[in-house]
Amino acid sequence: MLKKNLNLKAVIFDMDGVITNTMPDHFKAWKTVLAQEGIAATQHDIYSREGQRGIQSVAEIFAVYQKSFTRQKAKVILKRKEELFKKIVRLRFIPGARRFLRDLHRRGFQLALVTGTSRHELHRILPDSLYNLFDIIVTGSDVRNGKPHPEPYLKVIRQLKVLSPRALAIENAPFGIRSAKAAGLRCLALETSLPREHLAQADAVFESYREMQKKIQLQLN
Repeated sequence: MLKKNLNLKAVIFDMDGVITNTMPDHFKAWKTVLAQEGIAATQHDIYSREGQRGIQSVAEIFAVYQKSFTRQKAKVILKRKEELFKKIVRLRFIPGARRFLRDLHRRGFQLALVTGTSRHELHRILPDSLYNLFDIIVTGSDVRNGKPHPEPYLKVIRQLKVLSPRALAIENAPFGIRSAKAAGLRCLALETSLPREHLAQADAVFESYREMQKKIQLQLN
């Protein structure tokens, strides 16, 4: 059982669904471009793969719907999706996320961001006032293996120069949770995208930042 008081040096955040409320826009873009390929993608198809590299998502979704594809075709689909997402995305934040980030920064925690979003998209989505709070940022452009592979979190831990017991991940999707746990991290999950039955591998699941802060105290050590 997770302790109420956690002694940490670093907190590592996912972005979509943890800081920014951009998953509805990602879903709309994916649904549109996949419909052009004869695939009626569901919300679960997209939300359950949040944090995964886009090209891997294309491959898996095509396999699920028994559609053939080539890597070149997958790249074209992904490019169309990214272009549409850029046109429709609206900057919205998960309630409590900005305040929580700024409080941790003020208290001296090392902060990191691990996202499947490409680095050029990240600069477009995340304002400098938040971007600059992070000591380390690892994007989908920086790794060979995206979530649920542990590589993104292992890379962050190495760059932070912190032992995994002194770091905590905050996620909102199964692949992100699996990635963090495989890297040896404790992981808290937020029900911002999926209900808790999909987040069972996390050490604890919360409806909101407000509930999380009521039940868990993060202490700098």
